[in-house]
Amino acid sequence: MAKKKQNPTASKPATADSSDAPMTLKELLGADVIRKLKAQADELKAEEAAVRERKRQEEEEKRKAEQKRLDNDFEYLLNNSSADWKKYK
Repeated sequence: MAKKKQNPTASKPATADSSDAPMTLKELLGADVIRKLKAQADELKAEEAAVRERKRQEEEEKRKAEQKRLDNDFEYLLNNSSADWKKYK
């Protein structure tokens, strides 16, 4: 059988100047990059909120238009009205 080659990068010894805790992404990236990413995230959230609001308004307008159409439909009003005419005397 063939011998397996060892990966030399896997057995790297730890450097003396690195601390015990691993570096975080915030530490690796510059402050300006983090600021840009946060601004971009805020923009995306605002756009998503605007899309949700626009969609909600469109649904509200559709519902109002349908209700207005049904209010003008005599058959619908007759079928959905109360059959107790005594209370309107």
